[in-house]
Amino acid sequence: MSDILIVDDERDIRELISDILQDEGFATRLAGNSDEAMSEINAEPPALMILDIWLKDSRMDGIDILKTVKRDNPDVPVVIISGHGNIEIAVAAIKQGAYDFIEKPFNIDQLLVVIRRAMETSRLRRENQTLKRRDVASADMLGNSAAFRALTGQLDKVTKSNGRVMLTGPAGSGKEIAARYIHANSNRASAPFVTVNCAGVEPDRMEEVLFGRETPDRGIEPGLLEQAHGGVVYFDEVADMPLGTQSKILRVLVDQQFTRVGGNDKVRVDLRVISSTNRDLDAAIKAEAFRQELFHRLNVVPIAVPSLEDRREDIPMLADHFIGEFNTSQGLPKRKLSDDAVALLQTMVWPGNVRQLKNLIERVLILGDGTGPIEARELPGEEESSEEEGRVVLSGALATLPLREAREAFEREYLLTQINRFGGNISRTANFVGMERSALHRKLKSLGVVTSAKSGVRVARVDEEAEAEG
Repeated sequence: MSDILIVDDERDIRELISDILQDEGFATRLAGNSDEAMSEINAEPPALMILDIWLKDSRMDGIDILKTVKRDNPDVPVVIISGHGNIEIAVAAIKQGAYDFIEKPFNIDQLLVVIRRAMETSRLRRENQTLKRRDVASADMLGNSAAFRALTGQLDKVTKSNGRVMLTGPAGSGKEIAARYIHANSNRASAPFVTVNCAGVEPDRMEEVLFGRETPDRGIEPGLLEQAHGGVVYFDEVADMPLGTQSKILRVLVDQQFTRVGGNDKVRVDLRVISSTNRDLDAAIKAEAFRQELFHRLNVVPIAVPSLEDRREDIPMLADHFIGEFNTSQGLPKRKLSDDAVALLQTMVWPGNVRQLKNLIERVLILGDGTGPIEARELPGEEESSEEEGRVVLSGALATLPLREAREAFEREYLLTQINRFGGNISRTANFVGMERSALHRKLKSLGVVTSAKSGVRVARVDEEAEAEG
């Protein structure tokens, strides 16, 4: 999309325009009839078109070509030229989306002015769309844990290809950010990133939302697939897509074209598809709730996005990032996290993952009464602690055990939490809990605690067999 396509049935005129434009530094392509023009457009959309209204020995006239170009490639500006110009033709061309109309014989300087303005307008429109897309959502990937590094390593491998990616992971873990990271680092970064919220669209409206529609009253209304042309379409929670739509999406993936609801013309699209789900698609396939053929088309490169509990080391970095983000966007105080608050955040249960952490940080900043460090007492869960300093409230289950068993249960749970907090790093755990590394190893063995790999990071768990033997 870096040259100018000149379409005119008079060879002398199209070659004259081409020579002038090339002298001005523009690259050009030439077409003498509608078939040649459409072939050039389908091979590679130009940066701009100069299009004659009347084309001899052609299946389509200039207005027909203009309609097709503005339907399939709306960002391409079209300058109409004609030796038989009148006000009706000019109005018709402008109504169909032409940038301007110039009557033959034209002034070369006038033509150059119109071309430069059209290309600058098109460039500014694309830049504006890009800036708007960047404002909508961030593609920042933040973290330094082993699980996070494993994830970004996999994402980096797929950014430069057009392979379809299936992102799996629990809700709130950051699957859309991972998808945006792929887009932002790909050769489609300047093209659209369009999200299809499969769970948020009513099933009976899904096809209109995806494919668009054509009606006599309102004309053409492009759908999300058309809006994503040249870029990435992201199917968020694809398991919630209606079965009837799944079969039609399958055809789009195979043919790269579709028909709008109420229309007859085929709409050609160039898309990269990224999908995500937090559900077991194998189970959905067995339950006949998801098409196996579609699964195989979408699941070319499967990538698992780890939960927040699998990357606890990243919690302080993420929390600091959210604090800065809320300070910029909402003017909330830019507070630091105290050491005890960090420790508590890293030991909490996070069923809502990164999204839950972000919501928690926002709540603390809104309800906080100062600008000093965020203390552990401001975080949820701390309100259950005894008001009497130096005391810890026992859970009901722990309070019913004999001292030896209660101590073992507490030590096991405490060490499991600390090891997972430090990403399975025994040395850092030993340093924090105040034990020699060798002594910690012996203690873990006596408590039946082992570490194993999960999602690229080591996590602690209770060895069920050792516990049973004990």
